[in-house]
Amino acid sequence: MTDIVSAEWAARHLDDLRVVDVRDAWEYDGLGHLPGAVNVPFDEFRAAEHGGSEGMLPTEATWTALLSAAGIDRESEVLAYDDHHGVFAARFLVTAELLGHDPDRLHLLDGDFSSWQQAHATTGEVPDVDPTEYVVERPAETPLVGADDVAAAIDDPDAVLVDTRDEAEYDAGHIPGAVLLDWRDLVDDETRGVLPRDDALAVLESAGLVPEKRVVLYCNTARRISHTYVVLRHLGFEAVAFYEGSLTEWEAQDRPVVAE
Repeated sequence: MTDIVSAEWAARHLDDLRVVDVRDAWEYDGLGHLPGAVNVPFDEFRAAEHGGSEGMLPTEATWTALLSAAGIDRESEVLAYDDHHGVFAARFLVTAELLGHDPDRLHLLDGDFSSWQQAHATTGEVPDVDPTEYVVERPAETPLVGADDVAAAIDDPDAVLVDTRDEAEYDAGHIPGAVLLDWRDLVDDETRGVLPRDDALAVLESAGLVPEKRVVLYCNTARRISHTYVVLRHLGFEAVAFYEGSLTEWEAQDRPVVAE
């Protein structure tokens, strides 16, 4: 599974990692970055002009080109980070998992770029990268689910449907039966990292999320659920479903939405 690692862990293993900075290019170039980090800006694997629908998974060709240019192969240990509590980096890592990279080789930097910056040196040097020939091999099993699966979860007593947007968005309209769990509820604003394990589990339980139940996640365009997905898997939740289409697809199919 994708794990969440400290800056200290990253520093100890830096030579064995392919580090990916998903911030904008001007931040990577102008504000410094982790030594050896390559820049794969968020929009490069998310924008519609790179294939597919706005905000959705990139095409396999796009993903192959990006990872090959970044010097990543299927055996690479990948550490990703951003400067927004990990939500953009999580999306990169979940994309890698969904497109077949071994999740045990994927790592999210806890506390984002700031956690590294506080204790370790940054650099402005762009590394020389030997391109690879990355090959996408989608896994036999996937957490991805479609709208019909989401609809079935609404009345399933063994499942909990989770909206990871903020309260205002949820109140304006959500899938019937969904509980609210703002993805930021699992983040410590001071450290910018994930809450300590016991605190995170308490937040989840208060929203009705327990390891015994299947969890089905959605937001608007699958960015915020990426962070929640990584956190849940890191905490040991095994049955976590990922609705990639999220509310954008749900509403496009004229499925029901309720407001508070």
